[in-house]
Amino acid sequence: MKLLEPGTGIDGFIVGECLHAGGMAHIYAVEYADPGRDAGFPMAMKVPRMTGGDGAETIVSFEVEHQMLQVLSGPHVPRFVAAGDLTRLPYLVMEYVEGRPLQDRMDQAVRDRVRPAPDEIARVGAAMAAAAHSLHQQDAVHLDLKPGNVMIRPDGRAVLLDFGLSWHAHYPDLLAEEMRVAVGSPPWIAPEQVVGVRGDPRSDVFAIGVMLYEMATGELPFGDPQTRGGLRQRLWMDPPPPRALAPHTPDWLQEVILRCLEPEAQQRYGSAAQLAFDLSNPDQVHVGERGLRTHRTSWTVHFKRWLKAAGLHYQPSPLPSAQIDQAPIVMVAVPWKDASDATLFSLRRATARSLGIRSGARLACVTVVAAGDMDATDERLSEVQVHRWQLDRLRQWAQGLDLETHPISFHVLESGDVANALVRYAQANGVTLMILGAATHGLKFQRLVATVPVRVAMEAPCSVMLVKQALPFERLGDARAQPQDPAATMGHVVAPL
Repeated sequence: MKLLEPGTGIDGFIVGECLHAGGMAHIYAVEYADPGRDAGFPMAMKVPRMTGGDGAETIVSFEVEHQMLQVLSGPHVPRFVAAGDLTRLPYLVMEYVEGRPLQDRMDQAVRDRVRPAPDEIARVGAAMAAAAHSLHQQDAVHLDLKPGNVMIRPDGRAVLLDFGLSWHAHYPDLLAEEMRVAVGSPPWIAPEQVVGVRGDPRSDVFAIGVMLYEMATGELPFGDPQTRGGLRQRLWMDPPPPRALAPHTPDWLQEVILRCLEPEAQQRYGSAAQLAFDLSNPDQVHVGERGLRTHRTSWTVHFKRWLKAAGLHYQPSPLPSAQIDQAPIVMVAVPWKDASDATLFSLRRATARSLGIRSGARLACVTVVAAGDMDATDERLSEVQVHRWQLDRLRQWAQGLDLETHPISFHVLESGDVANALVRYAQANGVTLMILGAATHGLKFQRLVATVPVRVAMEAPCSVMLVKQALPFERLGDARAQPQDPAATMGHVVAPL
């Protein structure tokens, strides 16, 4: 298909310069022909390159992207404007996303022979994971995440592009109906996609892991296989650990990357939100054998995976939103002072129950400290010492929880507005459920601070569980009794949280 000339009029749009000429489509700047009409944002027109020799994939991909853009919303996808008719001129008009493609940043690193710093890799990875999680919450999976399809806005947020290979739970899977083979970009395609499984949100987690690996090492973990046999190898093979290629890779970053690249989806992060959480809190990542590895896993492990992979076949995918609900981020807001034993006990009991019915959950224990209160706690202590002191208190509170299967992290926030700090933390970290005491500052200020849980419940981007304080049965009527559980003594024996 020839390039459109600037000034060409199409269905009420005026075509501008060609912004990108790729193998699958041309991208043009575009604006309304009517000068009085304004979309409120810059627009781009995507025209697929369809020729007589093109297969069904090009046409079907156009239809899929048209379908996806109309139903997806949020800051991580371009806004849809209009579409052209396949019988005349197929095109998609959408928001022009200002920013820089991740591919450009990675190419620049290659030219400069400088690897991005670990904290920069983590920031970009967390932005991609947050964007992917937004799709999964809408029951969609991208399935073609790669550096060329990720735009990083100037504010650091990621916008995902090119939904031609994507999947949505509530619409027909046109690609699966037409192609019947693995569809995707070979370096980034997940193992389950190779055997025809589409719709698993953990496939996007795998693709993000590939990009993290490339940013950390400069190499693709599985190369660029061009045969089905080459693709199938990732069902049982794992790549060289990043530290084998880039020795200065932090162990926490390798732990995250290799968990994303696990051949079996259930061994990866249960949700992109959990991945974003770890990348946003590297000091809280639990480093195991994966993070310390310097060699590939043994051939016996690969052989067992090979045997297991031989029986893999297509299985219908559950709703992505339902699947990520099985891997939530649970946040408990623990008051740091003036907290009674009953409040602390009730919060811990409610937290234990919530984790008990959510096997894939991770727990974030959060306390909010006012700046003035930190300074006044003990004039002999520095702010860093006070921060560590509060972390120790949170760890003591959590001692009685059964956390063998639940990752846990501890966070001390500094703010004069408790409700705002909790809401912002939940928004930034993809929290699914927040557990909060109904009265968190003691009886003296109960009437005043009753607005804190109310504000949180009204403004939080997640479900909120308000917990009414109650003592265990054996302590009723005995206000002087000393609790035996050290986690319940935080407001009675030791310095209060």
